[in-house]
Amino acid sequence: MALIEDLVQERILILDGAMGTMLQQYKFTEADFRADRFKEWPHPLQGNNDLLSLTQPTAIAEIHRKYFAAGADIVETNTFSSTSVAMADYHMQDLVYEMNFESARLAKEVAIEFTEKEPNKPRFVAGSIGPTNKTASMSPDVNDPGFRAISFEALRKAYYEQAMALLDGGVDVLLVETIFDTLNAKAALFAIEELKEERGINIPVMISGTITDASGRTLSGQTAESFLISISHIPFLSVGFNCALGANQLVPHLQILAAKTSLAVSAHPNAGLPNAFGEYDQSPEEMADQIKEYLEKNLVNIVGGCCGTTPDHIRAIAEVAKEYQPRKCLLTV
Repeated sequence: MALIEDLVQERILILDGAMGTMLQQYKFTEADFRADRFKEWPHPLQGNNDLLSLTQPTAIAEIHRKYFAAGADIVETNTFSSTSVAMADYHMQDLVYEMNFESARLAKEVAIEFTEKEPNKPRFVAGSIGPTNKTASMSPDVNDPGFRAISFEALRKAYYEQAMALLDGGVDVLLVETIFDTLNAKAALFAIEELKEERGINIPVMISGTITDASGRTLSGQTAESFLISISHIPFLSVGFNCALGANQLVPHLQILAAKTSLAVSAHPNAGLPNAFGEYDQSPEEMADQIKEYLEKNLVNIVGGCCGTTPDHIRAIAEVAKEYQPRKCLLTV
């Protein structure tokens, strides 16, 4: 099978869309989240989407299939919050390894299924590693700016456990995404580099930050260029941005990345900005038309969708992307 490192230089690769948006359509109840296995769990579980890889695996596999069928080359595992740090909210820290392993295994099974049907279009699985619900750079207490809710070492250990399980489950790429605090990301990258060295492997790593608002900065205050500089000591498959903004709003930040790095550049924006009810109204056609600007300006190698996007959005993006060439890149993986 062709290596993703080669394909990213040959054509624009398509990443999947939102897992959460798709799961909302199932309208799972508390009982559905629990299934038989967690029927007696003493804490509420509804909203713990990552748990559904264990309790509703058929639905998770079905979502992966829909994205591959829509044209995705890469799907993300259902593990955005699968760290002991985030799972502490549900008192499920002890299930972290199993969650990541099963999520990776599920996605990989579907990827193999599609690759066997279309050997000329191999499918890949990216292990999704989210930012956790804590920040290492800033205090959550305005009255105590020196306070930190978590240490770098605690994050490193949590990310090590997650990345280990994702690797054991068979992912092809590790995706450190939705980075609002680069110090959190550095803990994840440190853990990944540890694992690569211990196992003697060189798995590709994607990294994707989040510009939180019109200021053009991450939540911890970095511009696109400073974010890039602060993670440039690690070898990557790609660097990019996702979430928080719609496709239009991401353009200037992607232009900075494309001008300042020789790596592949990725983007998976939201389906526009949320409305007053927190919902995303942008149609697949509108989003694809906006992403066309990335392609015309030769800004990206990998493109997909984040919040509010569906297989229809990915299908529309894939249709537009096949008419363009990826930007030239020099990989360091």
